[in-house]
Amino acid sequence: MPEQLWTLWWVWIVFGFVLGILEVLVPGFIFLGFAIGAVITGAVAGLGITHSLPLLVLIFAVASVVAWLVLRRVVGVRSNQEKVWHHDINDGP
Repeated sequence: MPEQLWTLWWVWIVFGFVLGILEVLVPGFIFLGFAIGAVITGAVAGLGITHSLPLLVLIFAVASVVAWLVLRRVVGVRSNQEKVWHHDINDGP
């Protein structure tokens, strides 16, 4: 029964939204790539391209990694993003 549940498209979409909400609660782009991967997997399952659980898991893994790499490239750490402190809070005026 659990294998049949994960082949339903709406389960993947709900899983993606749950991961998206979890991303809001735990910032840092940890779950956002997985959320995008789950929604893409739900779309693939919804289009009826495949209902095989191993193939859906493979699609989820590949889509999550690609989404994470794209997010990292677009909004990730920049080389000139370090903060330089010129004054310490303990220094007097």
